[in-house]
Amino acid sequence: MMMAIAGIETLNDAVHHGTSGSDSDADRKIGSLKTLALDCLEDMKAEETIEIDLMGRTSLADTMIITSGRSQRHVGAIADRILQDMKAKGLGSARVEGMPACDWVLIDAGDIIVHIFRPEVRGFYNLEKMWGADRPAADLPSVAIAE
Repeated sequence: MMMAIAGIETLNDAVHHGTSGSDSDADRKIGSLKTLALDCLEDMKAEETIEIDLMGRTSLADTMIITSGRSQRHVGAIADRILQDMKAKGLGSARVEGMPACDWVLIDAGDIIVHIFRPEVRGFYNLEKMWGADRPAADLPSVAIAE
């Protein structure tokens, strides 16, 4: 899968095409991103954090992390902390959606996707049910990505 956007290479490119280092380098970076995100969520007192393994289910990402903040301000602060820590540790930048409203912030760091919700919004979209581990892979929606 080639997801180079405006000259930016994502982790998917490195893993699937062997560019920017070896597969073990990409795996280390993915592990570092996941650890960083989970540590930030714990430090920032995010609530009801779950991690969903997407390996073999979709080409969108390998891991999806879903969590809640208590308010719009809390959601924004959590997202900002993850982005700052990624930059500080040299793990690249991520695509971010939803920062102005902070009802639902999506951080797409390549093979790690982090959803940060206000509780009411999380309940409405219920991504856990859509992507949850108890759901068979055959029932998951397939997502086509234009190349």
